[in-house]
Amino acid sequence: MPELPEVAAIADFVDGRAAGFPIRRVDIASLSVLKTADPPYTALTGRIVESVGRIGKYLVIHTIPGAESDPEPSINLVIHLSRAGWLRWSDQLSQTPPRPGGKGPIAIRVHCGMPGEGFDVTEAGTQKRLAVWIVREVGAVDKIASLGPDALALSRADLAEILSATTGRIKNVLTDQRVLAGVGNAYSDEILHTAKLSPFASSKTLTAEQLDALYDAMHSVLYDAIGRLDGQEVAKLKSEKRTGLRVHARTGMPCPVCGDTVREVSFTDRSFQYCPTCQTGGKVLADRRMSRLLK
Repeated sequence: MPELPEVAAIADFVDGRAAGFPIRRVDIASLSVLKTADPPYTALTGRIVESVGRIGKYLVIHTIPGAESDPEPSINLVIHLSRAGWLRWSDQLSQTPPRPGGKGPIAIRVHCGMPGEGFDVTEAGTQKRLAVWIVREVGAVDKIASLGPDALALSRADLAEILSATTGRIKNVLTDQRVLAGVGNAYSDEILHTAKLSPFASSKTLTAEQLDALYDAMHSVLYDAIGRLDGQEVAKLKSEKRTGLRVHARTGMPCPVCGDTVREVSFTDRSFQYCPTCQTGGKVLADRRMSRLLK
């Protein structure tokens, strides 16, 4: 799943190529991804891309009128890539609209940037969760309206206040977008490993030293990822992300810090990784949904 660093990199990449240019056309291959109907997607045609940014893990393409006859001062194309979505930029985008309802991965195609350029939004797999909104105000997207503060906009005091008001395992708190926006499964694993915290530590009982470590780790992990991804082609972001991971998706491999074997806890449709020596005092977490530290 693209998280804060990847979405920020995608936003910067598209902004550098599309800002100031008109959207020439939008093709919809999967009507189910559209979560709004007013304005219609056709209203984007002819509008100028003013900027491309992100809110949490949402990509936001802000457009302004391209003609005096356009009555809409602001229309935003908002994209949530979810678990298996991606944006694929092309300098020679196919001018043939993707077939609606087809079996391919393309959900929408946006013709923007220089003539012939644009991007496809794709989704792999059978679980279709990718979502697209076309709204006048970004706050009209209910899931954005309910987001917690951005992970990189918090002070240490802000983080302490948030954690003191939550109940649960720190892994779940970090990935709850209503509490904290931008961090998902991969970077929460990396943050907790860097902070030397168990994924099952209680968010309300962290010591001052642990809170300091968590705050520092959140910033160092996310800013390091943003720095590594900066300027990369969109097509290379996934592989570049993997090169910077120390525990996530590294089950069975040695921890780069202590050499212990990276372990995994698996759930029905996802898993997370951790290092016992670095994070749980050498104890191994039971691999079941209601895991506890093995005695």
